[in-house]
Amino acid sequence: MGRIGVRGGALLCVAVLGAGAAVSGCRATAGTSPIDPPRVKASQAGGAASGTPADPSVWRRWGLKPMAPAPPAPADKPIKLTKRGGYVPIITSVPTKDKVVFVTIDDGKEKDPRFVQMMTDLRVPITMFLTRDSILDDYDYFKPLQALGNHIQNHTLTHPVMSNLGPDGQKAEICGEQKLLTQHYGTAPLLFRAPFGRYNDATQLAADKCGPRALVMWRESMQIHDMQYDEPDHKLRPGDIILAHFRGPAELKGESMVGMFTALLKKIQKQGFAVARLEDYIKAP
Repeated sequence: MGRIGVRGGALLCVAVLGAGAAVSGCRATAGTSPIDPPRVKASQAGGAASGTPADPSVWRRWGLKPMAPAPPAPADKPIKLTKRGGYVPIITSVPTKDKVVFVTIDDGKEKDPRFVQMMTDLRVPITMFLTRDSILDDYDYFKPLQALGNHIQNHTLTHPVMSNLGPDGQKAEICGEQKLLTQHYGTAPLLFRAPFGRYNDATQLAADKCGPRALVMWRESMQIHDMQYDEPDHKLRPGDIILAHFRGPAELKGESMVGMFTALLKKIQKQGFAVARLEDYIKAP
């Protein structure tokens, strides 16, 4: 094994595969991670959210300085997904020397139209892990974000603690969401994230049977205006995956989704990082 990380009592074993990807073959965790309690044609593969940088005046409109664009994605993808005995691998970070991080946003409860406008203006790439019970009141909200090139991934139907469910229950949660997201957004999710970061052997087996090719964790999480870090030095590292949520004033103590995301971008920028698209660094089997 290459590295062992501990998050809230969760044991995460990381093995080095292929080009050095931080992908784990370990299959158990019992801990809990810190987590916050205009329509356009959608195309999962289309768009270029990290393409031409927005005009500096556009960034200033959102209270931000222009962020440097991420470098071109490597032709040789550093994470190569392969099956290992029916268990999907676990991605905790991306092996890269570039000063880039990857922003993932979970659930889908808050549907702030200003956030869609913000993403349309700034073209910051994100990965969305969506839950049916959070999005069923407005599936279309996420289509403009998808049309910018942002991928929609699997985060279960009802957001349960997966390790509390039996194999059949876990399969129902993942397979049901896989079918629903494919139906509404046109492309089957490649990735899966377990709610609360909790999973076991059955979770990885169910993901493999349902279609996702990897389970994605994170290194940092955004909590309103502050970032929580795995590492004690409270610093981002190249290839880190950051967790945020679609949340609004009720959950963010009065702050908006736009305000939270603005704070997130400032923290990334202050440490000299750009935001890249997670899926651009992954080669599917």
